[in-house]
Amino acid sequence: MENGYDITGRLVSIQRCSVHDGPGIRTTVFVKGCQLDCAWCHNPESIAFEEEEFFYPEKCIHCGKCAEGCYAGAREKCGREMSVSQVMEEVLQDRPYYGDEGGITISGGEPLCQAEFTGALLDACRSEGISTGMESNLCVPETLIKDVLPKLDMLMADCKFWSPELHEKWTGRSNVSIIKNFAAAAAAGVPIIMRTPVIGGINDDEDEIGKIAEFAASLPTLKYYELLAYHPLGVGKAEALGKKQERFSTPSGEKMKRLAEIAAGCGIEVLINSKRYTND
Repeated sequence: MENGYDITGRLVSIQRCSVHDGPGIRTTVFVKGCQLDCAWCHNPESIAFEEEEFFYPEKCIHCGKCAEGCYAGAREKCGREMSVSQVMEEVLQDRPYYGDEGGITISGGEPLCQAEFTGALLDACRSEGISTGMESNLCVPETLIKDVLPKLDMLMADCKFWSPELHEKWTGRSNVSIIKNFAAAAAAGVPIIMRTPVIGGINDDEDEIGKIAEFAASLPTLKYYELLAYHPLGVGKAEALGKKQERFSTPSGEKMKRLAEIAAGCGIEVLINSKRYTND
């Protein structure tokens, strides 16, 4: 097919009718593969680029028919090749529900690790008049992000640390390019949703959050800044993949409110776990 519809990407899943990946009702396409290795990753199945398999021993009925496919749901494949055309078939089914705010969000993993597929899918959506969003870690060369910015109506990205050293310690890479790419997105006029996953004892530091919020306030296209309390969702999934993930602590509600208060003091709208923070 023409216009990039035959370009393929490797996906984790497609989540339909999502309300957590941007404004309105959205179709979220999770691509597989990420260049970061965040110690607390909620989606450890999206880190590796190759196909993987979940194994849930509690579901196994020991039927000995694994090669035929697991009927009990104890084994689940993770990672499938799909063309832009195939993805669009599902996206277009959801279009009646998008309303004025919804659309597609390409997430991951890191969408720009499959830049050709991501760009072609964004182009296909725009040609259908569907609002486009991307959830990126922004830890990519500036040329990659600049190529995709004109195709976006919205960008969601984490600023996990202000300190480059701490970012590298806990994710495997520095955040220098991330800060630059936030600025590039704002300069291009793309609306930005900035988020920080708040991990107890790791980055729930008032000084770190304050510096991130000051930076967020400097971005003219910032829609809001969201603080997301750590949840050990990735621990069980990592175990099912045969991997080990450390369990961290979840900051208290009082701690989250204090961090939100500091961030809001920079003059920006702040959310805590999807709920707007107000100092009432």
